[in-house]
Amino acid sequence: MTAPLQESDLPLLVAQVLWAAFALSVLFGAVLQRTHFCAMGAVSDVLTMGHWGRMRMWVVAAAVAMIGFNAMVGLGWVDASKSIYAASRLRWLSHLLGGALFGLGMVLASGCGAKTLVRVGGGSLKALVVLLVMGFFAAMTMRGVVAVARVATVDAVGVTLPVSQDLPSLLAWATGLTKTSLAWMVGVGLGLLLLVWSLARPEGRAPETWLSGGAVGLLVVGVWWVSGHWGHLAEHPQTLEEAFLATNSRRMESLSLVGPVAYLMDWLTYFSDKTQALSLGVVSVLGIVLGSALMALGQGTFRCEGLGGTSDTAHHLVGAALMGVGGVTALGCTVGQGLSGVSTLSLGSFITVAGIVAGTVTGLRYQEYRLERMA
Repeated sequence: MTAPLQESDLPLLVAQVLWAAFALSVLFGAVLQRTHFCAMGAVSDVLTMGHWGRMRMWVVAAAVAMIGFNAMVGLGWVDASKSIYAASRLRWLSHLLGGALFGLGMVLASGCGAKTLVRVGGGSLKALVVLLVMGFFAAMTMRGVVAVARVATVDAVGVTLPVSQDLPSLLAWATGLTKTSLAWMVGVGLGLLLLVWSLARPEGRAPETWLSGGAVGLLVVGVWWVSGHWGHLAEHPQTLEEAFLATNSRRMESLSLVGPVAYLMDWLTYFSDKTQALSLGVVSVLGIVLGSALMALGQGTFRCEGLGGTSDTAHHLVGAALMGVGGVTALGCTVGQGLSGVSTLSLGSFITVAGIVAGTVTGLRYQEYRLERMA
């Protein structure tokens, strides 16, 4: 039997969790910089060229994350209901509208939150402007003027489910089977089906598709394990309640890149305030930028890039604002919901992904229209 954690041991365990999450995030940023892994690029390739290589890469990442997370559920290491994605209240309109706003925004801003961080690491001043504006609007949507409107409108629309909204929990309630067995059957099974779909075409069998997608998926699983297992306390020595260390939501978390940018800005702004402690989200943002920078410097691709005029600036500012508002409203971005959330088999995550794809397609069509008008 494991001895209860003593209060004096807390700082060391928190530091271990943060350093582990930071290290995994550095690897995440390096992989994204090296492989050009990008959700917007995946949708754009399909629409403009009919090429499914990056889309299958994304599917491999989601499948690996899904298999890894649900294997941990099956082993009893983590519980999907302890994440922010699996609440019993399904705010479907927030997920759909927030996802659509985020998808449209990332087209206007030349990339999602993850791509923006990678570009910042690669020397892009344009991406730095996008990052700051996205973080500012994310903060307003979490607890500012936009938050008041969000809570009073789209968040008020939803359905209360009898259990948490992850598929294993819902199926366990409906069938009487255990969540752990259903995690193996549904989560691992669905992940394997997605891998088979990726293998069905030559571009899905390319080594770069599996190496990149597999690495991204495994890193998402790694952060889940750090937060949900290593950083989990069945009984916190100070509160005597269950706790997940070093997370902003006080639940287990994996990679997500909109809200954490706002938390990073808070940490930098109120650094002297002792209540502003480092969190898993904050170190993840810093780690991705560092990993991208190291890879860019190693490859010789580090380049400074500025905004290209009034129109370019306006589109990037609007896009960044939409990503900040949409990412918080939907409880995540292409990484937060598209990989971390989907790995939990949350209904809200699947709705968000549908909204992101719809918003991305709309944004790409708008960009095509602009180019035609300019021509």
